[in-house]
Amino acid sequence: MQIAEHTLIQIPIEAPWCWLVTADRWLFKLPDPRRFSLHKMFPPQPAALDWANVGFQVRDVNGHVECHLSLSGNNKWSAPRFVASPFLSIHGMAPGLNYGQQVYEGLKAFRHAENKITIFRPDRNAKRMQNSAEVVSIPPVPEELFLECVRLAVAANAEFVPPHESGAAMYVRPVLFGSSAQLGLSPPDGYTLAVFAMPTGVYHGAHAVNALILEDFDRCAPHGTGAAKLGGNYAPVLRHSDRARREGFGITLHLDSATRSEVDEFSTSAFIGVKRDGDNITVVQPDSRNAIDSVTAASVGEIAQKLGYRVEKRRVGYEELRQFDEVIAAGTAAALVPVGSITMRSRGDKFEYHSGSEGQGGEVCIKLLQTLRGIQSGAIDDTWGWNYEVRAPPEGWVEEGKTEK
Repeated sequence: MQIAEHTLIQIPIEAPWCWLVTADRWLFKLPDPRRFSLHKMFPPQPAALDWANVGFQVRDVNGHVECHLSLSGNNKWSAPRFVASPFLSIHGMAPGLNYGQQVYEGLKAFRHAENKITIFRPDRNAKRMQNSAEVVSIPPVPEELFLECVRLAVAANAEFVPPHESGAAMYVRPVLFGSSAQLGLSPPDGYTLAVFAMPTGVYHGAHAVNALILEDFDRCAPHGTGAAKLGGNYAPVLRHSDRARREGFGITLHLDSATRSEVDEFSTSAFIGVKRDGDNITVVQPDSRNAIDSVTAASVGEIAQKLGYRVEKRRVGYEELRQFDEVIAAGTAAALVPVGSITMRSRGDKFEYHSGSEGQGGEVCIKLLQTLRGIQSGAIDDTWGWNYEVRAPPEGWVEEGKTEK
């Protein structure tokens, strides 16, 4: 019998293998695709969504991941469990609801051109959550457990990681809180770590925003909780941000509450200033004890150094705002957003910055953003080892979570 080149045959039909052969010799054998279910292929292809208009909003996905800790029990975190629901089961008297004993994180997962999925610098988020937890008397989540939960949350919802070419990403939200009933103002016995994941676009959009300095509200006290990622640091800002947005300001900026003379951070992002002296470029980040340790800003600082820019992390006075050529808001949800102007009404000041002819960003902002996105999406070699690859969850783990009540 004559066999055409590159013919796929199976001998015998019961065997779990197919053979790839040529007319004159055997080449190698492959698993019979008829013996494997499509759901075992990982990562799956993206779901059929309108990825060009995914937006920054909550969407239904497969579920989330939970871990629990009881100090009076074995004092160990439980194994990660998949929950096929967006809802949490929590007692109404939990300190996480009543006393604000809660911290959270934000990070992103990306699909590469070859369909591989990676998470950007989750180890940094793990350490930051530990620091935040200490501020509100929550036992720290071990770094390895945090990383496992984040990876599993992404893996369980892998079809919702946007296509590589869309420019969108999966937003991952770990939240940690006191979850057992507690009437008195003291640390509770039980704690819950829940990790949610969903597809998102860019938080502020793709164009420059104008910033307003908040003067009638302090985000945190001089020796308060400003450096911790607590929900309580964000909720009080909502009404001020909404009012500023109605007045044409897409973002709000905080000065230090003690003297109102130094830059802390934007309400949603870290502050980055860019100075240009001929061909010499300096990237400046405030060194404030009241600002979040931004993973994005730290990454941009390292990228800037690699690009040959000078990087300074130091105190930034209000008067220095007039000296910057570009200003950038940096954050996980926002990535890098160019700031067109900063206004302080009480002084009648409005500082304007280069943000491109169409608000796409100044030269430095564009270069930093392209490099950051390139590393995150796999288009640029990750020489830092920042990307953590996502593997398939254990077989049956998701299905087990779906059957639990």
